Amino acid sequence: VQLVESGGGSVQAGGSLKLSCVVSGYISTRCRMAWYRQAPGKERELVTSISNDGTTTYTDSVKGRFTISQDNPKNTLYLQMNSLKTEDTAVYLCAAASGWLACEYRYWGQGTQVTVSS
Repeated sequence: VQLVESGGGSVQAGGSLKLSCVVSGYISTRCRMAWYRQAPGKERELVTSISNDGTTTYTDSVKGRFTISQDNPKNTLYLQMNSLKTEDTAVYLCAAASGWLACEYRYWGQGTQVTVSS
């Protein structure tokens, strides 16, 4: 199984970016997908997630600005990021959770850099 992110880059504050994550390989008990981010010197943070039934969660700092979505036939996860702020600067990682008894993030991409300048 491979997760490959793309779409990162440099943008000015207030701008937008759309990240994509293509999942190669079959995850039989996949239950949830997510975007995490990690800024220099900070812990990895769960930004947003989406379950198989489409239920989404967002960390407070991105509510109303970021939107997670998935295209199941294309095995692709997206993150639309609008009204970007300098504090959104980080490496963004795609993650896939699986498991029958416990839905845990077991598969990770390498990440894509997002840099927001003022």
